[in-house]
Amino acid sequence: MRELAAGCTKHGWDFVVAGDGKSPTDFALEGCRFLSLDAQRASGFSLGVTCPERTYARKNIGYLAAIREGATVIVETDDDNHPKSDFWNPRMPHVACRPIVTNGWVNAYRYFSEHFIYPRGLPLNHARDDVPMAGDFDTYECPIQQGLADNDPDVDAVYRMLFPLPFNFEIAHDPVLLRDGSWCPFNSQNTTFFRDAFPLLYLPTHCSFRMTDIWRSFVAQRVLQVNGAGILFHGPTVWQERNEHDLHRDFTDELPGYTNNAEMRRELMELSLVSGDSIQTMMEQCYEALMRRGWVGREEEILLQSWFADLRHLSAMH
Repeated sequence: MRELAAGCTKHGWDFVVAGDGKSPTDFALEGCRFLSLDAQRASGFSLGVTCPERTYARKNIGYLAAIREGATVIVETDDDNHPKSDFWNPRMPHVACRPIVTNGWVNAYRYFSEHFIYPRGLPLNHARDDVPMAGDFDTYECPIQQGLADNDPDVDAVYRMLFPLPFNFEIAHDPVLLRDGSWCPFNSQNTTFFRDAFPLLYLPTHCSFRMTDIWRSFVAQRVLQVNGAGILFHGPTVWQERNEHDLHRDFTDELPGYTNNAEMRRELMELSLVSGDSIQTMMEQCYEALMRRGWVGREEEILLQSWFADLRHLSAMH
């Protein structure tokens, strides 16, 4: 976090950290704007009051705080990621990349390594699938961009228990853009969102901690596909020195993903979303489907509406 704070200060970035119940009450770091639980409750955001404690989804309040300060791009990471030098390169919504157009799951990590690896959230029966050939190099608008992580990439507990780490991606492949029916989970470790995609930052609370960012990524992909966009994957710009984890507990927390992710994709793909509708309307339809199937708790509805109310308030301010 000291490296991130120093880099943000040097490059003129606003560095926002959302605290939680485990955060030190006296946390202070030069170059960092820390939001304690008390500060979040007093923020004026509905979500600052309604969001439960001890949940990864308190990051949502950090996103809102950044938007209130006028952010037009949000780069998210976690406290165990070290930035590489190119992490600080300017983020642009239009990127020269190669499109992936297919119908089904794509292991995007395979474009950046010849060795066996797959992202957390990819159905295990697709982990060894051959990847489709990337299309011709061109420039596309990419409102959400997933960067990879070296050393300890974002893989699931099964991979961590069975395959060796550390792992570094060794192929300097062009960025790839997953479009149309191409699906790959993306995470919250090294991810860029541009303003038009800010509503899609929302992390659900009433689901497994290990699935909140993965299921967010499924909703985001479905919404972007309706609008003719997709998810960009690019090479590693961070390396992770992972915090201590109980791998068996991680495995247990990931079980809802192992058992439901493929069905969740099918459910979302069957929704009749309309391209002219707002992102809010499409997200509400997606989360209604997830709640109806019991993958996300019905209590999520009040949090989702708090998120949209806060975004509307911020939009009125700007």
